[in-house]
Parts: sequence; C-alpha cells; structure tokens
Amino acid sequence: MSVKENLRQVRGSIPEGVELVAVSKFHPVEALQEAYDEGQRVFGESRANELVAKAKVMPVDVKWHFIGHLQTNKVRQILPYVSLVHSVDSEKLLRLIDSESVRAGKVTDVLLQLHVAKEETKFGFAPEELTELSATGIFSELTGVNVIGVMGMASNVDDENRIRDDFREIRRTFDSLGASAFDGKDDFRVVSMGMSHDWHIAVEEGGNMIRIGTSIFGEREY
Repeated sequence: MSVKENLRQVRGSIPEGVELVAVSKFHPVEALQEAYDEGQRVFGESRANELVAKAKVMPVDVKWHFIGHLQTNKVRQILPYVSLVHSVDSEKLLRLIDSESVRAGKVTDVLLQLHVAKEETKFGFAPEELTELSATGIFSELTGVNVIGVMGMASNVDDENRIRDDFREIRRTFDSLGASAFDGKDDFRVVSMGMSHDWHIAVEEGGNMIRIGTSIFGEREY
C-alpha cells in the first residue's frame, strides 16, 4: 500500500484525542510529502541534520518533533525548526535547551523522557529521579522551556504484561507530576508513548500521543 493508504488506515484506527506523530526518520522527503498531502502535519525525526534538511524543503506549517537522543552540541541547530522535543533525558540537557531558547528569543515545548524499560541502552530519567528533580523547583525557574508532559518507551519484549506495566509506570509518573510540580498547569497534558507495534496498549494505559513510523512509511531506508 502507498503512504497515503497506510496513513488513512492508521488514522482510522486511532481513538479521538490521541495525536499521531508520523515518524519520518530515514525516509525520503517524497514519502513525507505524500503524508503531508493526506493532511499529516506532525513529523518525528531523531537526527538533527536530517530534521533541519527536511524542514528546509517541506512546507512551513509542518510541526517537527525531535524524538531521538539529543546531543547537547545539536541543540542550537534544531531550535529554529522544532516545535516539540520529546527526549529531554537529563537536567543538563533541560538547562541547555532553556538557555539556548532564551538566547534565540523563543520558548521551546519539551517532554521529560522516562526510563522504565529493562534495557540499559534506553535514555531518560528514572521516575524517582524526576520526583527528586521536581522537588528542587527547577521547573518554575526555567523561562526558555515549557514542559508539557512526558515521553517513554516500553521494554522491547514480547511479554504484553511487561509492556503494559511499563506504560502504566509512565502514566503513573505523569499523573504524579501533574498533581505536584505541574499542578494547575493546563498545558501539562502530553503522555507520548507507543509505537507501531505497541501503541494500542499504550493508548489503553493512558497515552495520548503515539509515534508511528513503520505502519505509515514501511521499513526504514538506511
């Protein structure tokens, strides 16, 4: 099937209130344009150079989400183009995005990345680390970033119970932060979790933003 047909099928199966990020990393601009022509406006990229190159040729109303591990030396490069950074995985990165955004005269929306999966290779804060960080008052100090939610990935396993538990933990941490550090903050509302193979479970467990690539664009073109 074509990108357009895939996108229609994916869209048709997503419940109302769940935002779709079309994960376009490693796919050519032509494929993104097909999705754009079908009405998709939110695209997810995981490499700074690729995001910037595509942003320069795609229509200006595209909302670019940075979803991969963000190296500190790439922050300044992506800031003019990105509308949401999903992968803030350390206090150092959070403070750097804040200072670079202030320098650029903008406020950058970000998600705090949680590490609940059993793999060591994943990045992010452990839930208890975020609780400790929020207790310092840092989130009310920063003026160049706007924290609007959390992002996380489930363990890469076939065990649905394990996957469900991981998503539950992400949602639980979001709810805890929403009742403490972000109490009364109306735009703290995003729970970004779930990909092509597990988004149904993520949505059942309270995810409201899903990142889907393969089901739309097919296998990656490296």
